[in-house]
Amino acid sequence: MSDSFKQQGSSSDDINGAFSPKPISPAKRSKLLGNTTDFRSGTPLQTRAASPCTLNPPIDSDGLSWPSKGARSRLEQTSDEAQAREKRIASAVKTILEELGEDTDREGLLETPERYARAMLYFTKGYEDNIRDVIKRAVFEEDHDEMVIVRDIEIYSLCEHHLVPFFGKAHIAYIPNKRVLGLSKLARLAEMYARRFQVQERLTKQIAMALSEILRPRGVAVVIEATHMCMVSRGVQKTGSSTTTSCMLGCFRDQQKTREEFLTLLGRK
Repeated sequence: MSDSFKQQGSSSDDINGAFSPKPISPAKRSKLLGNTTDFRSGTPLQTRAASPCTLNPPIDSDGLSWPSKGARSRLEQTSDEAQAREKRIASAVKTILEELGEDTDREGLLETPERYARAMLYFTKGYEDNIRDVIKRAVFEEDHDEMVIVRDIEIYSLCEHHLVPFFGKAHIAYIPNKRVLGLSKLARLAEMYARRFQVQERLTKQIAMALSEILRPRGVAVVIEATHMCMVSRGVQKTGSSTTTSCMLGCFRDQQKTREEFLTLLGRK
Protein backbone atom coordinates (compact mmCIF):
# COMPACT_ATOMS: atom_id res chain seq x y z
CA MET A 1 0.00 0.00 0.00
CA SER A 2 1.15 3.50 -0.68
CA ASP A 3 1.27 6.96 0.89
CA SER A 4 -1.48 9.52 0.59
CA PHE A 5 -2.87 11.94 -1.95
CA LYS A 6 -0.65 14.96 -2.37
CA GLN A 7 -1.11 17.44 0.41
CA GLN A 8 -3.64 20.22 0.33
CA GLY A 9 -2.74 23.16 -1.88
CA SER A 10 -1.63 20.94 -4.77
CA SER A 11 -3.14 21.44 -8.21
CA SER A 12 -6.50 20.01 -9.22
CA ASP A 13 -4.96 17.33 -11.44
CA ASP A 14 -3.26 15.61 -8.49
CA ILE A 15 -5.92 12.95 -8.79
CA ASN A 16 -4.54 11.94 -12.20
CA GLY A 17 -0.98 11.65 -11.00
CA ALA A 18 0.73 9.01 -8.94
CA PHE A 19 -0.67 9.23 -5.48
CA SER A 20 0.05 7.17 -2.44
CA PRO A 21 -2.49 6.82 0.36
CA LYS A 22 -1.25 7.50 3.85
CA PRO A 23 -1.33 4.40 6.05
CA ILE A 24 -4.08 4.40 8.64
CA SER A 25 -2.79 3.56 12.08
CA PRO A 26 -4.34 0.54 13.78
CA ALA A 27 -7.25 1.32 16.07
CA LYS A 28 -6.25 1.63 19.73
CA ARG A 29 -7.49 -1.01 22.12
CA SER A 30 -10.40 0.36 24.10
CA LYS A 31 -9.79 0.89 27.80
CA LEU A 32 -13.35 -0.24 28.37
CA LEU A 33 -12.51 -3.79 27.32
CA GLY A 34 -10.51 -4.52 30.43
CA ASN A 35 -10.48 -8.29 30.59
CA THR A 36 -10.29 -9.52 26.99
CA THR A 37 -12.43 -12.58 27.58
CA ASP A 38 -16.08 -12.62 26.49
CA PHE A 39 -17.97 -13.44 29.68
CA ARG A 40 -20.73 -15.19 27.72
CA SER A 41 -18.60 -17.71 25.85
CA GLY A 42 -15.10 -17.46 27.28
CA THR A 43 -13.80 -16.63 23.80
CA PRO A 44 -10.95 -14.07 23.61
CA LEU A 45 -12.06 -10.84 21.97
CA GLN A 46 -10.40 -9.22 18.96
CA THR A 47 -9.35 -12.52 17.41
CA ARG A 48 -11.12 -12.02 14.08
CA ALA A 49 -9.26 -11.11 10.90
CA ALA A 50 -8.33 -7.44 10.68
CA SER A 51 -10.84 -5.20 8.93
CA PRO A 52 -9.68 -3.42 5.75
CA CYS A 53 -11.54 -0.34 6.99
CA THR A 54 -9.23 0.06 9.96
CA LEU A 55 -5.83 -1.35 9.01
CA ASN A 56 -5.44 -0.56 5.29
CA PRO A 57 -5.54 2.73 3.37
CA PRO A 58 -8.93 3.39 1.78
CA ILE A 59 -7.36 3.83 -1.67
CA ASP A 60 -4.65 1.58 -3.06
CA SER A 61 -1.72 2.88 -5.12
CA ASP A 62 -3.38 1.90 -8.41
CA GLY A 63 -6.64 3.68 -7.61
CA LEU A 64 -8.67 0.65 -6.53
CA SER A 65 -10.56 1.08 -3.27
CA TRP A 66 -10.69 -1.84 -0.86
CA PRO A 67 -10.38 -4.30 -3.74
CA SER A 68 -11.63 -7.78 -2.93
CA LYS A 69 -9.75 -10.90 -3.93
CA GLY A 70 -10.02 -11.19 -7.69
CA ALA A 71 -11.04 -7.57 -8.32
CA ARG A 72 -7.87 -6.83 -10.28
CA SER A 73 -8.20 -9.94 -12.46
CA ARG A 74 -11.76 -8.89 -13.29
CA LEU A 75 -10.65 -5.33 -14.07
CA GLU A 76 -7.78 -6.47 -16.29
CA GLN A 77 -9.55 -9.34 -18.07
CA THR A 78 -9.65 -9.63 -21.86
CA SER A 79 -12.93 -9.87 -23.76
CA ASP A 80 -12.47 -13.66 -24.09
CA GLU A 81 -11.90 -13.98 -20.34
CA ALA A 82 -14.98 -11.84 -19.69
CA GLN A 83 -17.12 -14.12 -21.86
CA ALA A 84 -15.73 -17.20 -20.12
CA ARG A 85 -16.54 -15.65 -16.72
CA GLU A 86 -20.11 -14.93 -17.82
CA LYS A 87 -20.55 -18.51 -19.04
CA ARG A 88 -19.29 -19.93 -15.73
CA ILE A 89 -21.77 -17.76 -13.79
CA ALA A 90 -24.62 -18.82 -16.11
CA SER A 91 -23.70 -22.47 -15.66
CA ALA A 92 -23.77 -22.09 -11.87
CA VAL A 93 -27.16 -20.34 -12.01
CA LYS A 94 -28.56 -23.15 -14.17
CA THR A 95 -27.46 -25.65 -11.53
CA ILE A 96 -29.18 -23.60 -8.81
CA LEU A 97 -32.44 -23.48 -10.80
CA GLU A 98 -32.35 -27.22 -11.37
CA GLU A 99 -31.68 -27.89 -7.68
CA LEU A 100 -34.68 -25.70 -6.82
CA GLY A 101 -36.85 -28.08 -8.87
CA GLU A 102 -37.24 -25.98 -12.01
CA ASP A 103 -37.13 -27.02 -15.64
CA THR A 104 -34.41 -24.89 -17.21
CA ASP A 105 -35.54 -25.93 -20.70
CA ARG A 106 -38.98 -24.34 -20.44
CA GLU A 107 -39.55 -21.11 -22.35
CA GLY A 108 -39.56 -18.73 -19.39
CA LEU A 109 -36.22 -19.97 -18.03
CA LEU A 110 -34.47 -20.86 -21.27
CA GLU A 111 -32.14 -17.84 -21.24
CA THR A 112 -32.50 -16.88 -17.58
CA PRO A 113 -29.02 -18.12 -16.51
CA GLU A 114 -27.35 -15.89 -19.10
CA ARG A 115 -29.56 -12.91 -18.23
CA TYR A 116 -28.86 -13.39 -14.54
CA ALA A 117 -25.11 -13.61 -15.17
CA ARG A 118 -25.15 -10.29 -17.04
CA ALA A 119 -27.31 -8.72 -14.34
CA MET A 120 -24.97 -9.83 -11.53
CA LEU A 121 -21.95 -8.50 -13.38
CA TYR A 122 -23.73 -5.14 -13.63
CA PHE A 123 -24.89 -5.16 -10.00
CA THR A 124 -21.26 -5.66 -8.93
CA LYS A 125 -19.57 -3.41 -11.49
CA GLY A 126 -18.19 -1.29 -8.65
CA TYR A 127 -15.38 -3.83 -8.26
CA GLU A 128 -14.08 -2.72 -11.66
CA ASP A 129 -14.23 1.02 -10.95
CA ASN A 130 -10.95 2.83 -10.47
CA ILE A 131 -11.34 5.89 -8.29
CA ARG A 132 -9.18 7.92 -10.67
CA ASP A 133 -11.71 7.27 -13.42
CA VAL A 134 -14.58 8.15 -11.08
CA ILE A 135 -13.11 11.43 -9.80
CA LYS A 136 -11.14 12.37 -12.96
CA ARG A 137 -10.21 16.09 -12.86
CA ALA A 138 -13.06 17.20 -10.61
CA VAL A 139 -10.97 18.33 -7.61
CA PHE A 140 -10.80 22.13 -7.58
CA GLU A 141 -9.05 24.78 -5.52
CA GLU A 142 -11.75 26.95 -3.96
CA ASP A 143 -11.76 29.33 -0.97
CA HIS A 144 -14.92 27.90 0.59
CA ASP A 145 -15.05 26.71 4.17
CA GLU A 146 -18.76 26.17 4.79
CA MET A 147 -20.69 22.92 4.74
CA VAL A 148 -21.45 21.24 1.40
CA ILE A 149 -24.30 18.70 1.40
CA VAL A 150 -25.63 16.48 -1.37
CA ARG A 151 -28.69 14.65 -0.09
CA ASP A 152 -31.11 12.01 -1.34
CA ILE A 153 -28.60 10.15 -3.52
CA GLU A 154 -30.36 6.94 -4.54
CA ILE A 155 -28.31 3.80 -3.91
CA TYR A 156 -28.91 0.18 -4.87
CA SER A 157 -26.72 -2.57 -3.50
CA LEU A 158 -26.67 -6.29 -2.68
CA CYS A 159 -26.57 -7.64 0.87
CA GLU A 160 -23.56 -9.94 1.05
CA HIS A 161 -25.27 -12.22 3.58
CA HIS A 162 -28.23 -13.25 1.40
CA LEU A 163 -27.39 -11.75 -2.03
CA VAL A 164 -30.68 -9.85 -2.13
CA PRO A 165 -31.04 -6.09 -2.70
CA PHE A 166 -31.04 -3.26 -0.25
CA PHE A 167 -31.79 0.24 -1.47
CA GLY A 168 -32.34 3.72 -0.16
CA LYS A 169 -30.76 7.16 -0.04
CA ALA A 170 -27.37 8.50 0.94
CA HIS A 171 -26.68 11.99 2.30
CA ILE A 172 -23.08 13.18 2.03
CA ALA A 173 -21.59 16.33 3.57
CA TYR A 174 -18.12 17.77 3.97
CA ILE A 175 -16.50 21.01 5.06
CA PRO A 176 -13.78 21.96 2.53
CA ASN A 177 -10.23 22.80 3.36
CA LYS A 178 -9.42 24.83 0.21
CA ARG A 179 -10.40 21.93 -2.07
CA VAL A 180 -13.85 21.01 -3.35
CA LEU A 181 -15.15 18.11 -5.41
CA GLY A 182 -17.54 18.32 -8.35
CA LEU A 183 -21.00 17.66 -6.92
CA SER A 184 -21.87 14.80 -9.26
CA LYS A 185 -18.73 12.97 -8.12
CA LEU A 186 -20.22 12.52 -4.64
CA ALA A 187 -23.06 10.55 -6.21
CA ARG A 188 -20.61 8.59 -8.37
CA LEU A 189 -18.53 7.77 -5.30
CA ALA A 190 -21.62 6.38 -3.56
CA GLU A 191 -22.54 4.42 -6.69
CA MET A 192 -19.06 2.89 -6.95
CA TYR A 193 -19.17 1.43 -3.45
CA ALA A 194 -22.85 0.46 -3.62
CA ARG A 195 -22.34 -1.68 -6.73
CA ARG A 196 -20.61 -4.39 -4.74
CA PHE A 197 -21.62 -7.00 -2.22
CA GLN A 198 -22.06 -4.88 0.88
CA VAL A 199 -23.31 -4.38 4.37
CA GLN A 200 -24.76 -0.93 4.96
CA GLU A 201 -22.41 -0.14 7.83
CA ARG A 202 -19.32 -0.74 5.69
CA LEU A 203 -20.78 1.09 2.69
CA THR A 204 -21.32 4.18 4.84
CA LYS A 205 -17.77 4.11 6.17
CA GLN A 206 -16.15 3.49 2.78
CA ILE A 207 -17.79 6.54 1.21
CA ALA A 208 -16.75 8.75 4.12
CA MET A 209 -13.15 7.53 4.30
CA ALA A 210 -12.59 7.75 0.55
CA LEU A 211 -13.90 11.32 0.41
CA SER A 212 -11.69 12.22 3.37
CA GLU A 213 -8.66 10.75 1.61
CA ILE A 214 -9.37 12.54 -1.67
CA LEU A 215 -9.98 16.05 -0.34
CA ARG A 216 -8.41 16.15 3.12
CA PRO A 217 -11.39 18.29 4.26
CA ARG A 218 -12.03 19.58 7.75
CA GLY A 219 -14.74 16.97 8.18
CA VAL A 220 -16.94 14.43 6.40
CA ALA A 221 -20.38 13.10 7.29
CA VAL A 222 -22.33 10.33 5.56
CA VAL A 223 -25.80 9.09 6.48
CA ILE A 224 -27.52 6.24 4.65
CA GLU A 225 -31.17 5.23 5.05
CA ALA A 226 -32.06 1.94 3.38
CA THR A 227 -34.60 -0.86 3.18
CA HIS A 228 -33.21 -4.40 3.21
CA MET A 229 -35.09 -7.09 1.33
CA CYS A 230 -33.46 -9.76 3.49
CA MET A 231 -35.40 -8.28 6.41
CA VAL A 232 -38.57 -7.24 4.56
CA SER A 233 -39.23 -10.28 2.37
CA ARG A 234 -37.76 -13.13 4.42
CA GLY A 235 -36.99 -13.96 8.03
CA VAL A 236 -38.74 -11.50 10.33
CA GLN A 237 -40.66 -9.90 7.40
CA LYS A 238 -41.10 -6.44 8.89
CA THR A 239 -42.15 -4.53 5.80
CA GLY A 240 -42.12 -1.05 7.35
CA SER A 241 -38.59 -1.24 8.70
CA SER A 242 -35.63 0.78 7.50
CA THR A 243 -32.02 1.05 8.62
CA THR A 244 -30.05 4.25 9.20
CA THR A 245 -26.27 4.30 9.49
CA SER A 246 -23.84 7.19 9.81
CA CYS A 247 -20.12 7.88 9.71
CA MET A 248 -18.72 11.16 11.03
CA LEU A 249 -15.09 12.15 10.54
CA GLY A 250 -13.08 15.21 11.53
CA CYS A 251 -15.05 18.16 12.86
CA PHE A 252 -18.36 16.34 12.41
CA ARG A 253 -17.17 13.84 15.01
CA ASP A 254 -15.33 16.29 17.27
CA GLN A 255 -17.75 19.24 17.29
CA GLN A 256 -21.30 18.69 18.44
CA LYS A 257 -22.58 21.95 16.92
CA THR A 258 -21.27 21.00 13.47
CA ARG A 259 -22.87 17.58 13.71
CA GLU A 260 -26.16 19.08 14.89
CA GLU A 261 -26.15 21.60 12.01
CA PHE A 262 -25.75 18.75 9.52
CA LEU A 263 -28.54 16.69 11.08
CA THR A 264 -30.79 19.76 11.25
CA LEU A 265 -30.27 20.47 7.56
CA LEU A 266 -31.20 16.85 6.85
CA GLY A 267 -34.36 17.32 8.90
CA ARG A 268 -33.27 14.67 11.40
CA LYS A 269 -33.65 16.96 14.46
